[in-house]
Amino acid sequence: MPSDRLDFVEDRTDRPDPDPARSLSEGDPHRSLSERSESKGDPGLPTVADALEVASLQAGLPEVLTGSLDAPVRWVHVSDSDRVAALLDGGELLLTTGAGWPGDAAALGRLVDELADADLAGIVLELGTRFAVVPPPLVAACRSRDLALVSLEREVKFVTVTEEVHRRIIAGQVEALQERQRLHELFTALSLRGAPVEVVVHETARALRAPVVLEDLAHEVVVADTAGLAEAEVLTDWPGRSRRLPPEWTRVPVAARGTRWGELVALPGPPHPAGPATVLEQAATALALSRLADGEGAWSRLRAEGLIAAVLGERFATVADLEARLESSGFPVRGRALYVAVASDASVASDASVARDDVHTVRRFAQESGENARGSSPAVQNVADVRTLSAVVDGERILLLSLPSGSRPDPLLAELGPGAVSDPASSASELLAMIPVVRRLARQAGPGALLRVADRPLTRLAAELSGDHRLQEHSARLLAPLIRHDDATGGDLLRVLRAVVAHPGNRTAAAAASHLSRSVFYQRLALIADLLDADLDDGETLSALHLALLAHGR
Repeated sequence: MPSDRLDFVEDRTDRPDPDPARSLSEGDPHRSLSERSESKGDPGLPTVADALEVASLQAGLPEVLTGSLDAPVRWVHVSDSDRVAALLDGGELLLTTGAGWPGDAAALGRLVDELADADLAGIVLELGTRFAVVPPPLVAACRSRDLALVSLEREVKFVTVTEEVHRRIIAGQVEALQERQRLHELFTALSLRGAPVEVVVHETARALRAPVVLEDLAHEVVVADTAGLAEAEVLTDWPGRSRRLPPEWTRVPVAARGTRWGELVALPGPPHPAGPATVLEQAATALALSRLADGEGAWSRLRAEGLIAAVLGERFATVADLEARLESSGFPVRGRALYVAVASDASVASDASVARDDVHTVRRFAQESGENARGSSPAVQNVADVRTLSAVVDGERILLLSLPSGSRPDPLLAELGPGAVSDPASSASELLAMIPVVRRLARQAGPGALLRVADRPLTRLAAELSGDHRLQEHSARLLAPLIRHDDATGGDLLRVLRAVVAHPGNRTAAAAASHLSRSVFYQRLALIADLLDADLDDGETLSALHLALLAHGR
């Protein structure tokens, strides 16, 4: 083949500038096209499949014979030379009649290897000039290298094909630039106004139309937006799946000033003009700035508050979704002993609990507590396996605990303050059922008292029946005279009655709990009996009033 042909002039200018990513592929000639397209890293480019859709190529009746059509097309190159590989920079779509190509199988195999090693996007071979049909060795060679091979039955104008494909390339690049600018403005605005982390993650998922997860260095979820998919579908076994680094996931680090806090991960979704990596990079910058501003422990508090808000507000579609969300965040549910504890005065419990807000192991605290509890009944058996979530809600500190099965939370609750703790639950459903009972019971705890649901069966019954209209009617009917009196006079009859039912048969203790002198207390007691027309020494009457007070709340 003559060396002075036009397509062998070294200083030709009808090709794109060399791709700096080209060096990534050197020394590894057998990478797949999908891997090579990832190294190109330019989502604004059309793929081989996109290029085949142009009208001028469709007129040639294209037939895809083998290979991947997902490779990006950076340029269209026209050549019939068998030494065209030396002129390629990677990512070209080769239009050829094969006029200068060899006919024997070995030579065709070498030609395909050279083209694949040059990162060619694909071959479009027009039949009729050199080959009446596509040579089977050519098809086999392209198949072995996963190189797209397309035949054209009819003659087409290569110059027209070049113009149409290049027009698409330029339009895609312009769209990508515009989208990058829009993303820059979006995430800059979010950073400047101090948008919460969950808002940044949500906007990222909305831009990509795909699930996006912010995870910490342990691959445990901090915030996730599933983009409309079920949380169980996206988050089940998240840490294990994330550690395996699925190649179809896009991930970028969240880091600043030499410190890396985690990664922002996008699951597969529809194509994006700027590419998922660009979107994640912009979002990761905003998250890093937020992390610097919020300080140490910000993600731990965010995770705990978000999970507890979801649990209390039942912000989940199914219990499976909730379990997936908890476990993906490092709070194991299956095969564990689950507890909920509530401190009625968050200010008392906050100092002791802030250090344990992280969902990760509370090793130091649990170890100290475990050492103090040695020789007593079994409490926390494996201190490295204790997980907690803690947040303040409506003035109460809510503490969720996940312990090894058979363990008790006693050492961990030593500094909780006045409140209540549940029985052990073995599933998320049981834990959910316990929460209203424990919150109701915590409001009855006196100074320094930690009440247990197991010791308060009537409180548990009232909480479980709180939505029953018959219980509500019972409460309203029995307590109506006292409520009207207190509203009209600013009195304290309901408070006194609570003290009476809390200390049945012990009027001295009831008076002390009411913070009244015994003489004043007995005056209130007589007034209550008159208004209710009831005998407050009767056990059944006291039980009915106790249930009514529990249903009434505070």
